[in-house]
Amino acid sequence: MNHTNNKIFSKPFLDSLFFTQNKWHQHGVLVHTLRVTYEALRAGDWKFFAAGILHDIGKPFTAFKKDAEDYEYDEWSFTDHEEKSYQIIKNWTFISDYTKQIVRYHYLIRDIKKSKTEDYERYLEKKAIWDSLDASMHRDLERFLVYDDRGKGKKRR
Repeated sequence: MNHTNNKIFSKPFLDSLFFTQNKWHQHGVLVHTLRVTYEALRAGDWKFFAAGILHDIGKPFTAFKKDAEDYEYDEWSFTDHEEKSYQIIKNWTFISDYTKQIVRYHYLIRDIKKSKTEDYERYLEKKAIWDSLDASMHRDLERFLVYDDRGKGKKRR
């Protein structure tokens, strides 16, 4: 797990929040967040309102340069950003446990797929989490992932 904890006024935090994420995101975290929330509400999925707003709240704190590609294109990686987001909101009593689970696991489907070929130990860990969730949560995570993808906009490159 990446333990990056950027300060609010650091370059990684501010750049990723307002301007640049990675090749998969056209916008910084803030605009992406608003777009995800908009997509969920446009589809009438009001139960994802809070998750849309909060799903990447920890992302700027985790921004780091992971590899040569990040340096070459001046982009960021955000390993385990969803866990950081969850850690920020986990004790907020005004947020439902359901929303906390969506925030915590919103990247789980992608993480399982990616880690299966890149990091088998991580794959087993993430697959065990998936297997512990019920079918209703599986469906909701699949649906939320659609809104998350729509919120990314055009690929940067």
